[in-house]
Amino acid sequence: MSEVKLAATVRSEFGKGAARRIRREDKVPGVLYGHGTDPVHVTLPGHDLLLALRTPNVLLALAIDGKNELAIPKAVQRNPLKGFIEHVDLLLVKRGEKVSVDIPVLTEGDLAPGAFLVEHVLNALPVEAEATHIPESVTVSIEGLSAGDSVLAKDVTLPKGTTLTVEDDAVVIQVLAAQAEEPAAEGTEGEGDEAAEA
Repeated sequence: MSEVKLAATVRSEFGKGAARRIRREDKVPGVLYGHGTDPVHVTLPGHDLLLALRTPNVLLALAIDGKNELAIPKAVQRNPLKGFIEHVDLLLVKRGEKVSVDIPVLTEGDLAPGAFLVEHVLNALPVEAEATHIPESVTVSIEGLSAGDSVLAKDVTLPKGTTLTVEDDAVVIQVLAAQAEEPAAEGTEGEGDEAAEA
């Protein structure tokens, strides 16, 4: 997992007015906490942070007032209409330290022939991993599965050093039979046939 370097500044202004001013400068207000330290209120570069957060559980190397800190995002508040980041909570981490995170679940392969649907019961798998080696995602094979089949948490292959923090028998993915479509209204099919002949 790669680190993304960001320059952060400690902020002393708080409240909605201060937050608006920060956002107008294309920056994001945030809070850095963890390891029993007092929370540090910071300002981060908006565009760089937005790009960094495209990677789930990204490891941020923050340069703050001459000190370097490692952090992972814990809570990101986005504007519901425009999508920009309004605020971010960051958790301080140390190399070698284990952290609990949710990693996205991806699927590969084709289901058995037939009308089946894949349901992601867990879109993200809760795991514990070393802070500097958090997997970006896990991939689960759905090859040949049909209705009634499921993939449990214990069936997911995790990278070395990563452990589940959810029950082994938790369902991650299940395969359902697709609902049959209602028959088309009478007269519709005939019209289509005539149009095809014309």
